[in-house]
Amino acid sequence: MAVLVADSIGKRFADRSVLSSASLRVVEGEIRVLVGRNGAGKSTLLRIAAGVIAPDHGLVIWRGERAMRTHLWCLARSGLMLLPADGVLAPAKPLGEQLALIAATYGTGTVADALERMRLEGSAHLRVHQLSGGERRRASLAAALVRKPVCLLADEVFRDVAPLDAELIGETLRTLARAGCAVLATGHELPFLMSYADHVTWCVSGTTRELGSPAHATSNDAFRAAYLGEPWPTTRAVQRPPQQ
Repeated sequence: MAVLVADSIGKRFADRSVLSSASLRVVEGEIRVLVGRNGAGKSTLLRIAAGVIAPDHGLVIWRGERAMRTHLWCLARSGLMLLPADGVLAPAKPLGEQLALIAATYGTGTVADALERMRLEGSAHLRVHQLSGGERRRASLAAALVRKPVCLLADEVFRDVAPLDAELIGETLRTLARAGCAVLATGHELPFLMSYADHVTWCVSGTTRELGSPAHATSNDAFRAAYLGEPWPTTRAVQRPPQQ
């Protein structure tokens, strides 16, 4: 079931058209990835779906309710969590204190569990700005584990992280999806995105194209020519971690 739908979205900034008719669907229990070149409008579409900015036209459907304009605070109260590319936690406050506040607000996951799963047990006392880039990304996922959202939108989730961190992040997204969360991730790190994706959406020329599974996406001639380049080893896209 689609938890979040953005349909026929258009958006201009001054004299520049970013999106003309773009759509996305975020489905319960799935990891969907939104890919496209820099400037294609991925982050804009994500922010509109999350209620951060308003579209010029189109609508957002959240848990079956249609709206021309949504607001992040309202969606967050009913289960949506947005992880921006620059992180979700306040830089100057200790990590453990912030996770404890999320747990107290939402009453879902436990802080100790989340810190252990994201290999941050010894960092709870540190302020977020004291963490490395990879640790900050893992800290944002720890917040998601504590929050246990209905829908998670993760922008550039694999950006600038080491391979071991990327694997842990991917497994965490898979854990959330197995628990029923609807997950959408964006980025350019195709090997990791494709390894964990159930469905690929391509943002191109102001619109979107639903490409289906990673195997179908990587065999799409237009996608290969315009985005992947040649040659792209199709087998890379289907090496999925085992389901548990």
